[in-house]
Amino acid sequence: MIADLQCVVLDCPAPRELSAFYRAVLGGDVDRPDPRWSLGEGWSTLHTPGGLVLCFQGVAGHRPPTWPGPERPQQSHLDFGVADLDAAQEQVLAAGATLLDDGAGTRSWRVYADPAGHPFCLVRH
Repeated sequence: MIADLQCVVLDCPAPRELSAFYRAVLGGDVDRPDPRWSLGEGWSTLHTPGGLVLCFQGVAGHRPPTWPGPERPQQSHLDFGVADLDAAQEQVLAAGATLLDDGAGTRSWRVYADPAGHPFCLVRH
């Protein structure tokens, strides 16, 4: 092993707001003191109950990916396992997500955009 995964960092226009969105989806602590990162206007963190840390980095002029179009490719996305797709959809939409693809014909996944435009999936487990 060469390294440990410290966190996943997402560029966005408003780090604290995006951190709050993902807290609504995953739970956890926003901007918990951690010696690995300094917190501030341009940086926010979410320590999830499962141990994963998501970090949100402010970027001036952020341009969200387009999905599924290739004009600004998604480059990466997050998948979240859920037991009930319909209930989870209702919750992420109430938290500020936008439905991008309802997975018509699959019944096992759906694609959304977070408030900063990053695609993510809810996947039935």
